[in-house]
Amino acid sequence: MRSRRCGNRWGNERRSVTHRQKRSNAVMNEETKQTKKARKLSPKRREQNRREFLRSAALATGMVGASLAGLLPLAGGANARLRPPGALKDPLNEQQLFAACIKCGQCVQVCPVEAIKLAELGDGVGIGVPYIDARQQACDFSCDGLQCVLACPTGALTHELNYPADSRMGFARLSRPGACLAVKGEGFQGPARGPDYHGLLRYDEVDRWNPIPVSEYPYDLELCDLCMRQCPIEIRISQCEAGKPPSGDSNQCPPKRAISLQPLEGGVPGAKVPVVEEGCVGCGVCEMICPVTPAAIVIDIDKVAGS
Repeated sequence: MRSRRCGNRWGNERRSVTHRQKRSNAVMNEETKQTKKARKLSPKRREQNRREFLRSAALATGMVGASLAGLLPLAGGANARLRPPGALKDPLNEQQLFAACIKCGQCVQVCPVEAIKLAELGDGVGIGVPYIDARQQACDFSCDGLQCVLACPTGALTHELNYPADSRMGFARLSRPGACLAVKGEGFQGPARGPDYHGLLRYDEVDRWNPIPVSEYPYDLELCDLCMRQCPIEIRISQCEAGKPPSGDSNQCPPKRAISLQPLEGGVPGAKVPVVEEGCVGCGVCEMICPVTPAAIVIDIDKVAGS
């Protein structure tokens, strides 16, 4: 009896499995029929699908081409920019910086004058890598302690840099002598930049720690000397000569001048010419503060002091 019951149960299970398989096959056959019907597209629909495919292919090709185009200038330094203090780079070789930077933005967050920006998608190679546009907002070393360097977690802004005077960001150059007010023997009155300019600068006589808008600070100069007057290195030299080094730290005293005004022979009486000295670190304040447009003095990123 036990053997007969086992045989009946086994037979029932086989019939149940066979039934489930038939149902499954029926469902699959129905789905196959529906799929075949769906594949029978009208000529109009097929043409629409073809056009959509061609558009997608063209877009993908364009994006890849743009990416490759951004890679090509990298070796030649065409994408090089003014970088924050301590950036791991030779004048036009930024590959080490690109490799070390993790695009975290910590340097941006700690900059007191918001000079540091991160490259965006349209900037090509180096998306997320920090840079400075000196004309828009230069690094004026308001923080004294190089906060961007301290905040960098990877050393892309090298931690071996301790003082502003040791920075090598670029080198200033008088690009338009004929437009320079000092060369023309002219003074300057009023704010250095117009009301629409939003750049910040620290003025010790106003607030030692909090930068204010350049457009709100008026000047009254018999001879324009803004490039030298506002140079962070020259300001530190003056403080040290007065016995008041920044933060009371004599190590902050720069060893060399950054810029000076020299008499201009054969020019207008009283005229002087800005001369960039070996102590220039390329911070960009001179370019930022220049009251003429375009600026008469600019920062070259393919040169640093001593090169």
